[in-house]
Amino acid sequence: MKKPKRTARTGAELGSFCAWDGETLVLNVLGKPSAGKDAIGKATGHQLNISVTEVPVAGRATDHMVRFLAEQFGVKVSDIQVVFGRFNVNKQLRIRSPQKLPSVIGKHLLLPGRPG
Repeated sequence: MKKPKRTARTGAELGSFCAWDGETLVLNVLGKPSAGKDAIGKATGHQLNISVTEVPVAGRATDHMVRFLAEQFGVKVSDIQVVFGRFNVNKQLRIRSPQKLPSVIGKHLLLPGRPG
């Protein structure tokens, strides 16, 4: 992953699974618990596939996903908010001021405020 650049484009304009809300990245996610490894997959429609190794019991898979994504985006766990779907595979996450973007997201978005 490379350090992301910022621009004013938004995912909503692209009709994708992610969009900027100011400095916050909003992601629609299809979670896949009990996977062989933690991984960010491809986008399918308006959701990004994210697999995690944790089992889907009492929100543990979502909590594990948040910890995994914090590392991937270069943020603290507290910078990621689960808007909905903590106990469901369909989720929406808000990631405050991500410092890096995984390539699948970087193809669609650049960070706002920095020249592209």
